[in-house]
Amino acid sequence: MALTQALTIGIDIGGTKVAAGVVDPEGNILDRLRRDTPTKDPRETEDAIAEIVHDLESRHDVIAVGIGAAGFVDGTRSSVLFAPHLAWRHEPLRDAVERRLGLPVVVENDANAAAWSEWRFGGGQGESHLVCVTLGTGIGGAILNDGALQRGKFGIAGEFGHMQVVPGGHRCECGNRGCWEQYASGNALTREARELALSGSPVAHNLLRAADGDPRKINGPMVTALAKDGDPVAVELLEDVGRWLGIGLANLAAALDPGTFVIGGGVSDAGELLLAPAREAFKRTLTGRGFRPEARIVRAVLGPEAGMVGAADLAREEATWLRRVRVKTTAVTAKTAAARGARSTRLERAARKSVGRRTGMRTAEPIKEPAPAELNGDTEA
Repeated sequence: MALTQALTIGIDIGGTKVAAGVVDPEGNILDRLRRDTPTKDPRETEDAIAEIVHDLESRHDVIAVGIGAAGFVDGTRSSVLFAPHLAWRHEPLRDAVERRLGLPVVVENDANAAAWSEWRFGGGQGESHLVCVTLGTGIGGAILNDGALQRGKFGIAGEFGHMQVVPGGHRCECGNRGCWEQYASGNALTREARELALSGSPVAHNLLRAADGDPRKINGPMVTALAKDGDPVAVELLEDVGRWLGIGLANLAAALDPGTFVIGGGVSDAGELLLAPAREAFKRTLTGRGFRPEARIVRAVLGPEAGMVGAADLAREEATWLRRVRVKTTAVTAKTAAARGARSTRLERAARKSVGRRTGMRTAEPIKEPAPAELNGDTEA
């Protein structure tokens, strides 16, 4: 089987879950597993990855593993430099996992992996300048230009969630205040809903009822479900997040000028309840509004599985590239060895003739040194 048609495993590691699946070359998930993310110990996360891969590998013939990690991945795609929601700090994840699995491993930022899958199989197909924004526990992002991921000088481009939008605002896990993800993410939606319920406001009665009276049980999917059922408070909470999303997208459009924004992550499950206010805020905030083309803002097609599919597809790309390099290296090595062998044989013949002349066995013409082309093995002796 050609490597381009082989199966690979994609793993999406977020702040709360480790999701993995076996993916074919068309982006279809053939098998999947899920575990909770061990957030306190990197070794425990590696254990979870190894356990999942061994389980899937026992049922499928796979050639490589791609890991989409929620954090800053270095330019070599081998180490996670920093993960705000995980315990990784300069963690050499690729080498550690490769030693345990015995398979080629690719480590990629989870948002880059999601963007790649949307460009290959989803809402970004055919777009030459794509920006993907993922709204989950925090906010991730990625940039694709003409089919190439733009990782930046140090590999950490696209960390849009940590743009400061409110100086002195809410404290962020990254250590700063007022980051975009504190206003337009799943965590932001949950925080606002819980604060409203804790305030004792009577308008929050549906939120409290859904959470069995405990504000601590309120979460983003719960708010989204209530909004879809028409609860006005839940709708308002999503509109607030959507407006912050649109403001951030307008800032990105000023800097990057993409043709399409693809919005993914768990919060995007709200659909137009989120995207309609985002588009409105985007148009209202966009620099040069009314005098410039506007990027499309669309929902991701692959949903929460985008990172998994993208990581698997990037692993296939890497494995295919590595195989080509090895084949070329083997061919060059073989050609070099053959050339050296031919050169050695010709020098030996010349040496024998020289010895015959020096011993006076017969008089001969001066020795003709092998031509450069002959020494390189490019002509027959």
